[in-house]
This record gives sequence, C-alpha cells and structure tokens, in this order.
Amino acid sequence: MTQSETPIPPEPKEPGELSPHDPQGELRVKLFARTDVGQVREHNEDNFLVADITRRARGLLEANRATVLGGQGALFAVCDGMGGAAAGEIASQLAVDIIFEQVVDGIGERKLGRDELARKLVRAVEVAGYRIFQEAKADRTRRGMGTTVTAAALVDDHLFLAQVGDSRGYILRAGNLVQVTRDQSLVNQLIEAGQLTEEEAETFEHNNIILQALGTSDTVQVDLTYAELRRGDTLLLCSDGLSGMVRFDEIREILRSSPEPLDVCKALTERANAAGGHDNITVIVVQFEGEALKPGAAETEPLRYRKYPLPDESAEVTAPHQVVDTPAATHSGHTLPLGHATPAPAAVAAGGWQERPHDRAGHGHEGDERIDIPGTHIPWWIVLALVLGVVGLLVVTAFILLRG
Repeated sequence: MTQSETPIPPEPKEPGELSPHDPQGELRVKLFARTDVGQVREHNEDNFLVADITRRARGLLEANRATVLGGQGALFAVCDGMGGAAAGEIASQLAVDIIFEQVVDGIGERKLGRDELARKLVRAVEVAGYRIFQEAKADRTRRGMGTTVTAAALVDDHLFLAQVGDSRGYILRAGNLVQVTRDQSLVNQLIEAGQLTEEEAETFEHNNIILQALGTSDTVQVDLTYAELRRGDTLLLCSDGLSGMVRFDEIREILRSSPEPLDVCKALTERANAAGGHDNITVIVVQFEGEALKPGAAETEPLRYRKYPLPDESAEVTAPHQVVDTPAATHSGHTLPLGHATPAPAAVAAGGWQERPHDRAGHGHEGDERIDIPGTHIPWWIVLALVLGVVGLLVVTAFILLRG
C-alpha cells in the first residue's frame, strides 16, 4: 500500500487584508490530504492539488495547525485518472499541474474578485482538458487517457467548485453533510430521471460509466457551482475510491469523529480499504474558521448544489449563466469507455463517454427536476435507449447462440 502526504510551512498572515464580515478579520484553515493505492490496483492513478494562491505555492499547509490564508485564497483539486498502464496517472498529474499553473498565472498584488477567480478556475479546467487530449493524440501509448476533476477555489467566503466527471465535493456544516457537486455519470442521470432507484443503482451493471472526462475530447463543459462558507465548515474532496466504497452515512460520521483533518483523512482511507479498496482513494479535508466568515448561526438557507451565475464576458465562457438551486445528494455514486462524443450547446462540445473498472453505487438528488448531466445536456431518454439497446443486443446474441 502506498500513500502520499507532504506538508509545507504555513503562510503568515498578511497585514491589511479586509473581510466583508470583519475589517480586521482573517480566514484560517486547517487541512490535510492523502492518496492511497487501495487493495486491488497495482499503481495509483489519482492525484491531488493543494495550493496557496497568494504564495503561488503548492503542497500542504502544516498538518493539524490552523493557518491564515493570504488575500488571494486557496486552490484544491482531486483528479482520478484512467486509460490503462500509466496513462491515467499521467493524465491526472497533467491536470493538477496545468490547473495550478493557469489559476496562479498573471496574479499580481491586487486581490481577485469572485467572478475573476471563478472564470480563471473554469478556464484552467478547460485548458487542462485540451492539453491532455493533445498529449494523448501525440503519443499512441496514451490514447484514451483521461481524468476526472473536482477543483475548488476559495476567495473571501465564496468557495467555487469546477466539476468534470464523478469525483466529489462535500461540505459538513453543523454536523450535516451535503454533496455540493453532482456526478456526471450514467447511473446518476438515470436516478434523476426516475428510471433507477438508489437501491437498484448499487447493483446496476453500468454504474461505472461517466459522461465526461478531461482528455477524451478537445473541449469539455465545466459544471461551475459555489457555496458560501460559514465558520466551522469542513470541505471534503474525494475520488470515487472513497465515495464508491464507503456509504454516505459512514463518511459523515467519520468527518464528525475528529477535529483533526489528518485523523479524518486516515480514517476515511482506512475505511475504504476495509470495504475492499477496489480503487485508488484520494481525500482532501479542509476546516474553515476565522472572523472573515459569518458564524454558522447566520445561515439564511441550507447548503445546496448551486450553480454560479458567472457573468458573460465572451463566447468562450462556457459556464452556465443561470442559478439552479437543488438539494444536494446524500449518498455515494460512481463511473467511465464508450467513446461517443455528444453535441453540447453553445461554444463547447461535451467530452466523450468513458467507462472504467470501478465498483460503485449511484446516488441521486432528491427534489431535483433537472435530469441532464451538468455540462453534457444529454436527455435521459437517449441514455435509457442506449442502455435498452445494449441489453437487447445481448439478449438477441444469447438467443442466437443457444439456438445454434
């Protein structure tokens, strides 16, 4: 079993930073990240990113010690690679490298606004997808490689999340855990369409299919969402090696069990391994405190899956410009090669479908009438028709073979 844990020194408080909630307020984080190969895989294709944008520095802040963030905020990401051999590992490493480079590029002393950071995050993910795709085209041994990404960028009290694939983002607030991203997976789309129950999803034959990944197409549709943080919130980013092996209730209880992110990361990866460890397991746990954040009691509405209304800048901006507030998922889900690219609206086409060998249960979003996967807009009936067609073909083939 292998794992990666690399701390770096903390960032000292920058004087004169202003907060919308306290003129002298500061935003403190305590965090840890861990990646583990699991019990089955021979090598680890996951990668993670933790970065202080102000310092333009990558790596973990000092473990189990609260650290004051600089004015530019922080960047976190989990990437789950695929593609066989070492290609998946290459894709996920390229993703975290490129996303970091793109987000910190051109940042000066002036503090970024929310829209600026959100747009930078979306474009960073798009650039990563394009460059991974080009890398795969240039090297035949890397054909078909790709990676999921769930990236989170923080500025003042706003946390932006950019999603492609089925790695996940959760927030624990006052003991309640909410999934603030949505899986771009076939099983999740069928659940949202009412074609599959969450219980049926756990044994669904095609629960390892995702509808987008970086690198499988030259363009992707990035699902941009956000959350307004409160004091005491805890962020969890994870690959499906965790969410596919450990049930939602267990994840919640482990997050509640300790105030130390290091202990929580260790407990989560150990629980996924104890459940079988069928995939690589990567987790980032970040706790937020400080006067820059409103107290939890100031919350006016519950946490939800919420799209960020990024203002139009040009046709190249691909984030949707409507806010869709829906209750977040309260269970786990999973996914990955069919190779069919699907048309997408506006300027960017969605990435191809992908299938990878994972075991995972899909989980829906109760009360959400929208049934398109974010960024793909594939109608549920097309997905259902495809599934029924595949099943029908298998039945006919079996009948012919038996008759023969």
